Amino acid sequence: MASSFVVGEKFRSRVTELLGTPDSSLPQELKEELAEILEKPKPTILPFSIARKLKKHLEDQGHPFYLHQLLEDSSLHLPEVVKPPRNPELVARLEKIKAKLANEEYNRMTRNVNTQEMNRNGTLADFGQQVRSVKAVVVTVFNFLVTLVAAFACSYMGSQYLFTETAARVISAVIAASVVGLAELYVLVRTMEGELGEP
Repeated sequence: MASSFVVGEKFRSRVTELLGTPDSSLPQELKEELAEILEKPKPTILPFSIARKLKKHLEDQGHPFYLHQLLEDSSLHLPEVVKPPRNPELVARLEKIKAKLANEEYNRMTRNVNTQEMNRNGTLADFGQQVRSVKAVVVTVFNFLVTLVAAFACSYMGSQYLFTETAARVISAVIAASVVGLAELYVLVRTMEGELGEP
C-alpha cells in the first residue's frame, strides 16, 4: 500500500522557494524535514505525514498555491512487495503430490491398454477367444443338423411298419423331424440365454 509520493521538479522548485523566503512562517521542524527530503538524491520520497503537515500549513497561512498543485508532476511511491521464501519441505511435498496425481492420471488413461503382442485384428488372447466362440457355434449347428437327420431317418425307417406308400412315410418322417427340431431349437435358445446371463 502506498505511503509516500515520488515528487517531481515542480514540488522541488516551489518548496525550495518556500524554504528560501526569509519571512516564511514554516515551523522549524517542518523546515528541517523538507530540507532533508530535498537534499536526498532522486527519486525524492515525500511521506504522507509530512505532506499532511505541509498542506495544513499552506491552508492556515493562506498561500496562493495548494498541495495538489505542488504534486502535479509527482506519483505515488509503491514499495516493492517482498515475497517470503518458500518452505523447502512444503515445496518437496507439493512436488510429491503433483507427481502422484500425474501418475494416477497416467494410470487412468492407460488402464484399458493391453501390453500383449498385438496383431492386425487385436490381441492374441482376443483371437483365441473368438476361435473358441466360433468353434462352439459350429459344433452346436452340426449337432442340431445331425439330430434332425437322425430323427428323419428313424421316423422314415420306423414308419414302414405303419405305411406302405413312400409319400406317407416321408410326410410322417418330416413331421417327426420337425417336432424334434423345434424341441432341439427350444433347448438351444434356453442354453444360449443362460450363457448370456438372462433369466
